[in-house]
Amino acid sequence: MKFYNREKELELLARTREIAFNNHSQMTAITGRRRIGKTKLILKSCEGTPTVYLFVSRNNEAALCQQFAQTTSKSLDTFIPAEISSFVGLFEMLMNLGKNLSFNLIIDEFQEFFYINPAIYSGMQDVWDRYKDTTRVNFIASGSVYTLMHRIFMEYREPLYGRCDNIVKLKSFTPSIIKKILADYNPKYTNDDLLALYTFTGGVPKYIEILLDKGCYTINDMVDCLLQENSIFLEEGNILLIQEFGKKYGNYYAILSAIASGRNTSAEISESIGNTSAGGLLQRLEEDYEVIAKKRPILSKEGSQTVRYEISDNFLRFWFRYIVKYQSYIQSGLLNDLAGIVKNDYPTYSGIMLEKYFREQLIEKQLYSNIGSWWEASKGKDKEQHEIDIVAIYAHEKKVLVAEVKRQRKNFKPELFQEKVEAIRTKLFFNYETETACFTLDDM
Repeated sequence: MKFYNREKELELLARTREIAFNNHSQMTAITGRRRIGKTKLILKSCEGTPTVYLFVSRNNEAALCQQFAQTTSKSLDTFIPAEISSFVGLFEMLMNLGKNLSFNLIIDEFQEFFYINPAIYSGMQDVWDRYKDTTRVNFIASGSVYTLMHRIFMEYREPLYGRCDNIVKLKSFTPSIIKKILADYNPKYTNDDLLALYTFTGGVPKYIEILLDKGCYTINDMVDCLLQENSIFLEEGNILLIQEFGKKYGNYYAILSAIASGRNTSAEISESIGNTSAGGLLQRLEEDYEVIAKKRPILSKEGSQTVRYEISDNFLRFWFRYIVKYQSYIQSGLLNDLAGIVKNDYPTYSGIMLEKYFREQLIEKQLYSNIGSWWEASKGKDKEQHEIDIVAIYAHEKKVLVAEVKRQRKNFKPELFQEKVEAIRTKLFFNYETETACFTLDDM
């Protein structure tokens, strides 16, 4: 797949490199979930300039340094003794080279030093502080484990806190970029194809690349690819989350499984894990790991008890809803049967994801100061009457967009929707101009 998007990030990295090469060394940290395209972005930004790329595998420090010495010698056409066994010593050699040579130094999976020898970070701090003002090294540290990268660079007790000139958190592709990529591969795509690609990948570049390079442009082809024997997607969720959670992942998995199945209030989640208080675990999943997001009715107060949780990552939503739930099918080799379950459930499941798609599409327009949904506490049969899919408050005028989302317009009920509009207008937006809409597949 060709390189898409990331114009702002490339511009920032180019400016940083210019400062490093012409004035003094710069440090940049780039974080983001696995498969988000960090390495591809960094290498793209360094094209045509002297670059040392070091990948930190979980290995013995001395063995790593021997590999790094060879790589550095070849990349910069210089001599680095193969006997070097300390990474801090190697780092000092590299920084010393920066007195007479401008180059990019990329260290990928930088958080892995935490497992190899955590003292490396304090040693690097000392070297960096001594050399940064008299050298011309564009140092970029990249890592997939967000919690560790955050700790290394953003917790004030850690040695490298405050050393970064830039911290970039790479995000998934937006709906407009996903649409552009799909159109390049398949100009005759349907909006249901687009929704399927968004639903299963959430805009994660590597997932998009895998599906489209295999010619999977439709819902059926995508599901068959995701659930084929030896598919990377079958274990991807485990790899992604165990990286973050470590060995104590049982309760987190139980919570995410509950949310994926629709048990998304604090009480329902606590019940699903044996009536154990889930408050602390939910807080960690939301604030430390950023795997879930808390949803409140728009304009409700911070302490509101009317809270629902959702899994933020589209792929993990899919993974917990189907791959975790139907693990027995996978273990029994019934992948075709599981594919049938997913395809049959797709119209319902994709309707939920269509709401998320339109919210992200509205965010891209940059017209609104607040975008969310609205509901009131359940009141028996009245619950349906008091729930609205999308509410978007305009940024520079006293105006609000209230919208319903349906896969097909024939399922839209104007009278019922108007009752909901009047309810929210009376309670929250009585002095706002109200714009209404029904978003469907046709509007993607």
